[in-house]
Amino acid sequence: MDEITPDQLAVIVRSAGDGDEAAWRTLVAAYSPRVFALIRAQCRDEELAEEITQSTFCTIATKLPEYDEVGRFESWLMRIAMNRLRDEMRRRKRHARPASESTLVGLAGEVDPPDRADDHGLPEGDLRTAIERLPDADREILYLRHVGGLSFKQLAEALETPMGTLLARHHRALKKVREMLEGMQAERDDAE
Repeated sequence: MDEITPDQLAVIVRSAGDGDEAAWRTLVAAYSPRVFALIRAQCRDEELAEEITQSTFCTIATKLPEYDEVGRFESWLMRIAMNRLRDEMRRRKRHARPASESTLVGLAGEVDPPDRADDHGLPEGDLRTAIERLPDADREILYLRHVGGLSFKQLAEALETPMGTLLARHHRALKKVREMLEGMQAERDDAE
């Protein structure tokens, strides 16, 4: 599908909010892959990502008739998706059971080789490990920016954060990742 211009998006969103099924299908086709990739990158669970993506679009469907933030649809959509994921992760934490030893051994066997990327283009190995070690807020900024494809302006809107603060946090997150990667490389060099 071709990139939707801001003017086209405004018309499509308005039409979808008024009940136009073709406009709704256009929105879902254009944005569900990005929402899915973002959520999948955050949770690394294909089924949960699909569930959250569907839940996000159900919420969008009910709230779209009242939507009036022209030009901010992508930010609004990604914010809803991230909120859905956070809610689900909190719910799962409350209901979590300790993993058995066999489950942990099985998970340990699922590590991918360091030079590969998963089917959503996300890095594996050291880079993924470094990103996953970041605090949630830093990881969220990197995923929204580099996986979700949001501009810094859209990120600032989605996270309700001043642009200067967001840019500084993004820079610090990248610096932390770089430092972790350098540390991992130094450990490998020392081991040789």
